Amino acid sequence: MSSPPSSTCSPDVPVVGIVCDRFFVGDHDLHSVKESYRRALSEVSLVAPIFIPATEDITDVSPYLVVLSGLLFPGGASNVAPALYGAEEPANILVDPARDHVAMQLLRGAVSRGMPVLAICRGFQEMNVAFGGTLHPDIYKAGHADDHREDPAEALDARYRYKHAIALASDGLLRDWLRTETAVVNSLHTQGIRTIGEGLAVEATHADGLVEAIRVRSADFAIGVQWHPEVSARNDRLSQALFTRFGDACRRYARHR
Repeated sequence: MSSPPSSTCSPDVPVVGIVCDRFFVGDHDLHSVKESYRRALSEVSLVAPIFIPATEDITDVSPYLVVLSGLLFPGGASNVAPALYGAEEPANILVDPARDHVAMQLLRGAVSRGMPVLAICRGFQEMNVAFGGTLHPDIYKAGHADDHREDPAEALDARYRYKHAIALASDGLLRDWLRTETAVVNSLHTQGIRTIGEGLAVEATHADGLVEAIRVRSADFAIGVQWHPEVSARNDRLSQALFTRFGDACRRYARHR
């Protein structure tokens, strides 16, 4: 088991964990997080990020939860294993059982403690499954629009452009923050929510009916979004609000834990 950090940290700069992906590069077994997530947390949330390994050796996540003041569940190349929500696994789907193992424990444990959570893309899907929701293993086969699709042939900037609108729920936090009914986002995904997990509320939807954001009803801050706010966290209004308010929630938690 990987050793957690020391608990002697300032509540003004709380320590926030980012769950890693696990994959092979050649013969090497790696844990990885994209720099864009680390940068958004450091520069916009103003917290101190650390990386949590994805390994089935972790059977008890409480040592991490004791010292952390927030958790970020990032996007990733793999999909949440369909077996976790009772679906059949499509051919050639990329899964990450080690990440699933750690993420599900951390999500439930963090929410039970009132710890702030920000879940993005794969993390958004993990949040839904952790609370009993189900996913479409392939949203395109389920009839959803092509503007969720990622084109690997495009340059990275073009691939992550903000290209489709979402409707913000009338009683949601996101609409309250932005004081607007709609926003434009950059969703890139194959899986998507089919049924909502217990205790979760819908925060935003696409015109094709697909859920784009959720929150835990009982939490101070536990929000999942299907898009990638980390890409434009310094200049997009909604993305900046998500990371700024997440950082504020982590500081509240650190001061009152």
